[in-house]
Amino acid sequence: MKRHKLSPHYFVCIRNQGYEVSLEKRKIYRAVSDKQAATRGLIRIKDESGQTYLYAEDRFVAIHLPQPILKALALAA
Repeated sequence: MKRHKLSPHYFVCIRNQGYEVSLEKRKIYRAVSDKQAATRGLIRIKDESGQTYLYAEDRFVAIHLPQPILKALALAA
């Protein structure tokens, strides 16, 4: 069985209370690396407009996607 490279740069929103307009539950979001935000329990999420916003990490669950899916997502962006 072929093993694929995995990436933790995508997250699924599991809680959007207070941010119903900005975040959709069960939607996949791309995260942008931000070490300073991570030390404060925050994650920087990129929206459809290309803007990034900080949210509490507990609103999301990291997902690991195989390389072919990552390539497809990159082409769609």
